[in-house]
Amino acid sequence: MKSDSTKTTSRRATATPSPESASPRRAPDQVRRQAPRQARAATDARPIVKWAGGKTGLLHHLRRHVGERPIDRYVEPFAGGAALFFALASSRPKPFSRATLNDQNAELVACYRAVRDDVEGLIVELRRYTYDRELFYRVRDVVTSGQTDVQRGGRLIFLNKTCFNGLWRVNSKGAFNVPFGTFANPRILDEKTLRAASRALRRVTLKCGDFEEVTAELGQGDFVYFDPPYVPASRTASFTAYARGGFSHEEQERLALVLASLKSRGVRAMLSNADTPETRRLYKKFRVYIVEARRSINSDSTKRGASREVIVTNWESRGLREGDP
Repeated sequence: MKSDSTKTTSRRATATPSPESASPRRAPDQVRRQAPRQARAATDARPIVKWAGGKTGLLHHLRRHVGERPIDRYVEPFAGGAALFFALASSRPKPFSRATLNDQNAELVACYRAVRDDVEGLIVELRRYTYDRELFYRVRDVVTSGQTDVQRGGRLIFLNKTCFNGLWRVNSKGAFNVPFGTFANPRILDEKTLRAASRALRRVTLKCGDFEEVTAELGQGDFVYFDPPYVPASRTASFTAYARGGFSHEEQERLALVLASLKSRGVRAMLSNADTPETRRLYKKFRVYIVEARRSINSDSTKRGASREVIVTNWESRGLREGDP
């Protein structure tokens, strides 16, 4: 990635000092102590898309369970917004040696490839887009087969930033079908966030496949974080249409079996889901921790707010008891 160079010119100071320059100079050790924090703030990566079920609000709880034990391969089979991955990738030292992000949404994976491999090209592509209803529906109707990753990535980000409630949903044919959203001034292009994400994704393996397949070769020293479509809290609350085919009850059952298989191979695996009787049944053989999470995506604004969720681990998190947040 090319970086802009900045020329600086030294001049003799003759002007009246500003209030900032007139303030007491910090001691060298104070500057050194503050520099690392400022550097981290400038380079921290965060999600580039708004994704239903995103985990930014749960990061504090999730990172407590990840702990400080070194990780060889870090894997997210349901990447979505990948909030935990970006948080861990921005840590110093970084807790993992290698990482794999997987998702069944092919458009999202293409977007991540564009961010990783050609973020400057993606930034140029996004400059073409404006917040416009007619443009939104023309772009929504585009068939992406034959498009480059940069074109697909630009389309996904544009639609995600301007659609209703920032929701990504597809129909039975796999076509995005969320309507145009009403915003004051949506930020379609965020260059700083994209470049930080590109640095975090460098040398990361990106896949579009089944959650069981992507974890099949893992072994001791590896770590998996599952963030699947949630078990519905009620028959009318189900939303699993992030990708064509959805996520059925049978898939939830298979996921629980995969968690047990990983435990038998010495792989630490963590999962988050809604706190429902069905979830408790599925994961009764594992450690279950209750947390409060705030949900910002719901077609009914009165239902956005705190909800009870579970963090499930196939090992005992040191210093935490079941039921603890």
